[in-house]
Amino acid sequence: MKIELSGAVKRRFKVHLRRAGRREIGGVLMAEQIGVDHFRIIDFSVDDQTGGPAHFVRSPEYHQKALANFFARTGENYARFNYLGEWHSHPSFAVRPSTEDSSSMMSLVQGERGITFAALLIVRLRHWFSLDYSITMFVADQSS
Repeated sequence: MKIELSGAVKRRFKVHLRRAGRREIGGVLMAEQIGVDHFRIIDFSVDDQTGGPAHFVRSPEYHQKALANFFARTGENYARFNYLGEWHSHPSFAVRPSTEDSSSMMSLVQGERGITFAALLIVRLRHWFSLDYSITMFVADQSS
């Protein structure tokens, strides 16, 4: 699977990460499907209120509104523009999913909401200028 982050999206992440400092922040990822298994992240929501130094839990209500606005802007063309996953920062840790991150994402894709796969983007600033990130895909168990 290929997932792109444009320069504009990277710049927006940097702005929000600088503002948050050492607090974790996060939200949802919204993407355009470019081709089979090829996505471009074109927008993301930001919850910069609920994070702490080593933990982030997003507020579902705020992000639902961001998704609704995204779908309205993209003509509700769900086959091309849709939710891709979640993101949050690790300002003091490596950009790898923690055990809790992985468990949360597996619950999401194996839950009852019909989400069969989701990306988890973890970001951090290095030296206040460089964006480090990793993207991990979580896929629902196809055997059930």
